[in-house]
Amino acid sequence: MAIVKDVLEIVFILISIALTVIVLMQEGKQQGLGSIGGMAETYWGKNKGRSMEGVLVKATTAMVILFFVISAIMNIGRFA
Repeated sequence: MAIVKDVLEIVFILISIALTVIVLMQEGKQQGLGSIGGMAETYWGKNKGRSMEGVLVKATTAMVILFFVISAIMNIGRFA
């Protein structure tokens, strides 16, 4: 059981570092304000999910879910 705990802690640390890097790589949301003026109809506005920014948003979502799941698993036995 100690081996599983150690592996989960290592994975948790790696996910924490990866999540920090992915969040820092994303562009600020102020640059997305161009959609007010109609720029959302451009190629980049229509295909944002396929762009690098879209990939980073999906990766952030996946990392956050993994972060919470692993933190919940690591804390199951602490409060019982």
